[in-house]
Amino acid sequence: MPGQVLAAEGNSNFLLPNGTIFAEILIFAIVLLVIWRYVLPPVQKALRERHDMVQRQLDESRQASERYEAAKEKYAEALAEARAESARIREEARAEGQQIIDEMRQRAEAEVADIRRRGEEQLAAQREQATRELYAQVGTLSTTLASRVLGEDVSADPRHRETVDRFLSELGGRS
Repeated sequence: MPGQVLAAEGNSNFLLPNGTIFAEILIFAIVLLVIWRYVLPPVQKALRERHDMVQRQLDESRQASERYEAAKEKYAEALAEARAESARIREEARAEGQQIIDEMRQRAEAEVADIRRRGEEQLAAQREQATRELYAQVGTLSTTLASRVLGEDVSADPRHRETVDRFLSELGGRS
């Protein structure tokens, strides 16, 4: 028997296919068909779903990035607009403040001018009153002094009184 096994083995050529290769090819084809039919579609479906999900995420990311850029531009515009509005309000406030200051200054100057005018009027009235009082007293004093110097009463004489009044009026006319 051992010689027969060698003879049987010696007769087989490894280049010639025997019956087992056909069975192996048939089993391989069946396994390939089962994989092709039952395994590959769910895997392809999972891959397709994953690809769609990644694509969707990329699209959402791109849209979010675009929305972010648009929001960023709107923010920059709003910020610039707010700064311009702030500058405008600040300038208006400065102008209004300057206008208020000018108005207050004009009012103060008008009040000062009014107070000065009233003061000058009061001074003029007081000067006029003092002048009248002085004229009245000068006339009396001069007649009294003349009476003392002459030794007789000159206040009773109307001529002397007229002379003093004329002198005072001439004196008032000169000043």
